[in-house]
Amino acid sequence: MPPLSQTLGPWLRPSPGRESTRLACEKDLIGELLDALPPCDHYGQSWHHRVTNWLPAYWRGYSQTTRYTYRLQSLADLDSVWEGMQSNIRREIRKAQERFDVKIQSGASFDDFLRLNDLTFERQGKATPYGRELLRRLDLAAAAQQARRVFIARDAAGRAHAGAYLVWGAEAAYYLMGGGDPELRNSGATSLCMWEAIKFAASVTKSFDFEGSMIEPVERFFRGFASATNSCTSLR
Repeated sequence: MPPLSQTLGPWLRPSPGRESTRLACEKDLIGELLDALPPCDHYGQSWHHRVTNWLPAYWRGYSQTTRYTYRLQSLADLDSVWEGMQSNIRREIRKAQERFDVKIQSGASFDDFLRLNDLTFERQGKATPYGRELLRRLDLAAAAQQARRVFIARDAAGRAHAGAYLVWGAEAAYYLMGGGDPELRNSGATSLCMWEAIKFAASVTKSFDFEGSMIEPVERFFRGFASATNSCTSLR
């Protein structure tokens, strides 16, 4: 998988007709595709959650691991999205706004975001898992397509509390990267940043994908934005 790519895997044009016909077509096409791969010791991809038929891979000896993301299926009614969030997330957003006087700087500096992104990994005692050159190329490409936005949460003193990096296409926006200052992490700014990203996404696309995580505290945070009537758990 290329760095920071959410999903790859086969894309199949929907086939008309009965369900049994569709499944048979998928079986044949995916099988032919796998058989056409060059000889290799390892093949690994994260398939899109809509591709659920991996039986042809199983029959050829491949193994599969399920990974999860949460997605707000519709952004048409932001009031419903707000009401569907867990109460603690709404409290964190209000705390950032009212107690810490945090405001969102939309269209903020990419360099400011990179600093916050690095701080997040430093707090965990980890190296940033992707290089600056890769991130700058990605940012330039997304900006050229007018398909990215940087959000920075700042207080009245100008301190950057948290940041979010959003990319989008016609069907969904993706929370690609985030970051925060560990000394200011209790201000609620991360929740506020995410909420502002969701609201902005409603103006450019149809749904919002949190990009998933198998890390329990991160999953718990993303799940706090889920609505029983609007969200889905996607399997990859």
